[in-house]
Amino acid sequence: MVGVGLRSPHMDFFLTEPAQLTWLEIHSENYFQPNAPSRQQLHKIREDYQLSCHGIGLSLGSVDPINPAHIQQLKQLVDEVEPILVSDHLSWSENGGHHFNDLLPLPYTEEALDVFCRNVVQVQDALKRPLLIENPSSYVKYQHSTISEWDFLAEVHQRTECRLLLDFNNVHVSAFNHGFSSETFLAGVPAAAVDEIHLAGFTIKHLDKGEIWIDTHSRPVSDDVWQLYEKWVSENGVRHTLIEWDLDIPQPDVLLAEASKASQRLFDLEQTQSGLKVAL
Repeated sequence: MVGVGLRSPHMDFFLTEPAQLTWLEIHSENYFQPNAPSRQQLHKIREDYQLSCHGIGLSLGSVDPINPAHIQQLKQLVDEVEPILVSDHLSWSENGGHHFNDLLPLPYTEEALDVFCRNVVQVQDALKRPLLIENPSSYVKYQHSTISEWDFLAEVHQRTECRLLLDFNNVHVSAFNHGFSSETFLAGVPAAAVDEIHLAGFTIKHLDKGEIWIDTHSRPVSDDVWQLYEKWVSENGVRHTLIEWDLDIPQPDVLLAEASKASQRLFDLEQTQSGLKVAL
């Protein structure tokens, strides 16, 4: 149930080494070109691993409908590699033809909720399968937001029948930056709708007015995030779990060691719960 993000520096490793995991996650847009060498390599990797497609470019929170060409490229990729999961973010990154190199937060309002749900339905209708929507990390918030992020996510699920990707590192980072409780966030997300979990590391940046936590995906998973993960899984059950590492990418053995930590924690939880059942 534990996978890692497939990044270009590790492509040769996963092409040539015996499979040590059952699944890998790709950034969908990196494989949109059907004749690119990377697409051909992906087909080879697909022989040994299941894949999930994690998008960063749908811009589901944009006022404009989703670009049909983008949806078509995603559909072609999904149809070819038959991923176990397809996901994108509760964010926007395009406006009026201008694209931003970031996943920008939404104002959590009824109007934004209508737009976001409309766009999710547009993509799901084209793919003929549910999307997983991931909670982003954020560093600013809108004063006119009227809905909490967790209630917004829950309502998107309710209206569109989408599924959820719960990023525990993003919860932890955003909770510090905005002063809410990680536990409150996690309690507000419908656990039954969660199909995938992301774990990653973050960086603390010190500023004149204090510190801010940045979701850099450049470090091992923090102890606090492991604790949030273990508690949630113990209460709600195992989900597909991914280790993300996107900057300062380490050697494959370091990444696999992080995945092993997750696998060991899941094993320990299962053993503990089995022991409790026997005792009862």
